[in-house]
Amino acid sequence: MDLIALFKIGFLPVRIWDVIDILIVGYLMYQIYRLLKGNIAFNIFIGVLTLYVVWWLVNQLQMDLLEAILRQFVSVGVIIIVIIFQQEIRRFLLFLGNSTLRQRSQFLGRMLDRNMEPAEELDRHVRAIKSAILRMSRNKTGALIVLMQDVMLDGILNSGIDLGADISEQLLESIFNKASPLHDGAVMVNQGKVLAASCILPVSENPNLPKSAGLRHRAAVGITERFGVAAFIVSEETGYISYAFDGRLYRKLNEDRLLELLRKHIA
Repeated sequence: MDLIALFKIGFLPVRIWDVIDILIVGYLMYQIYRLLKGNIAFNIFIGVLTLYVVWWLVNQLQMDLLEAILRQFVSVGVIIIVIIFQQEIRRFLLFLGNSTLRQRSQFLGRMLDRNMEPAEELDRHVRAIKSAILRMSRNKTGALIVLMQDVMLDGILNSGIDLGADISEQLLESIFNKASPLHDGAVMVNQGKVLAASCILPVSENPNLPKSAGLRHRAAVGITERFGVAAFIVSEETGYISYAFDGRLYRKLNEDRLLELLRKHIA
């Protein structure tokens, strides 16, 4: 055991496994913080944590009556946390699952060199989406495009109209044309295909979003809060291009930034 001890703090030896343990716990706490940050659930989490601290303090002070009352809440604390944070727990598990599957698919793709689109195809898809977004921005045509990145979104896809068409600038513009019956909702894109249009997305309840953020922007943030996807939005009122990822909204993208982000998420 002494061979793996790194150093001592007083009489307490610190092993390499202790360092790894701290790093893993720190990483998990950081991911939980990212999931809850900017959400009303974060305030609830602080409230639950405060309740546990007060219960521990009351127990230490031997305040029996108050301790007995608080114990009733603490004894079912895990169940309460699961009920209150079911959406956040689901997002966290999806984050772990999607990350693992994505890493595995990338590894297999490199090993087997299959199902990998040529660089020219990827570049064509990027240019088509970029051109469509820029044209819709100039014309102030509202749009919401979600890049799925191989994430399984069957429930979202089933809420829209199945297309399964190749990506093209003309197709995207025609879908979001105000006269089109498909212009409401989101377009789902994956592996060079427009899989579905007019899809219904979950709307974010983040109170920190700007007051000017409309339904499209809140839907874009909502889908990225729950799944590891990216969304691009064109405002119908201003023509500004926005981008949502990991539950955050970035507004007023210029052409260079748009191209950079499209290449990042499509490649």
